[in-house]
Amino acid sequence: MAATHQTEGRIAENGAAALEALKERAKLWDIELEQDGSSLSLNVWSSKASFHPAGDTVTVKLTSPEERLLRTLQDSVTELLDGKNLSIAWDKVDAGALAPGLSLMTVASVSRRSPGYLRVRLEGDDAERFASGSLHFRILIGPRGRAPIWPRTAANGRTVWPEGEDALHKPVYTTMATGDGWLEFDIFRHEGSPTSDWADSNPIGETVGLMGPGGGGCPAAAELLLFGDETAMPAISRMLAAAPGKVKAYLQVSKENLCELAGDDRVVPVDNLVEALECCETPSTCHVWFAGHCDAAKAARTCLLARGFGKRDFTAVSYWS
Repeated sequence: MAATHQTEGRIAENGAAALEALKERAKLWDIELEQDGSSLSLNVWSSKASFHPAGDTVTVKLTSPEERLLRTLQDSVTELLDGKNLSIAWDKVDAGALAPGLSLMTVASVSRRSPGYLRVRLEGDDAERFASGSLHFRILIGPRGRAPIWPRTAANGRTVWPEGEDALHKPVYTTMATGDGWLEFDIFRHEGSPTSDWADSNPIGETVGLMGPGGGGCPAAAELLLFGDETAMPAISRMLAAAPGKVKAYLQVSKENLCELAGDDRVVPVDNLVEALECCETPSTCHVWFAGHCDAAKAARTCLLARGFGKRDFTAVSYWS
């Protein structure tokens, strides 16, 4: 990895606990640790965190190709250690700056794509960052009637988020289109959704925050089977366009809401995603991607594990609960 940004930190005591914390996080994230003598390294987000023990102290070295990713990793490492009551002194902290990867953008328009979908256009200088790579981003929406307070970096390197009445709504959405200084995404309108209510409130001119991109991209599989409901259709639409091999999508979406996927012979309308998965042939060489209600995602994981799929051979995620 050719890193262009780096920083170091020192854990002055209880270095053994810091190493154990790193091992726990690697296991949780299913990331392989590299070991060089007594040193341990973890690669994530195109970046690297290396822990180098010397007696009871540990030197932590972070390297990354982007300042944004470096600060994101610094935040994550600080949070990891803080959870074990360990402190780290960094040689460089951008204290007071907006949280790593946070860009402020303006709502330019909200238009209706179908009875169920709204398309929102945001404008801002950082829109280009969301044009490639991962499909998703997190949008930060301030509470109604209050000026938003954005998360910022504390002196110890951790991100401090507003709480209580200033807490932000932080849903994840799929980037649908980008251009010179703008980004668009789709919202499925449904009762009880704070984002739907916000989009229906005519938020033109409001400032929102965007973090990312993240959440992965289209699986690079020779055969891809996609299962999703209305909340997952934007991501499935992107993957249908990007899939490098054979792809088929099973959608629990009403006909009037299929938008650009109406008439696509790769799309199969279904009434129940779990039943569709259970009835579908899933060759061991394919990658299965499933997203919808939390109960459906749990059932999909159970089904695929029972069929012998490894954890890296499928994606089953909860988009709502």
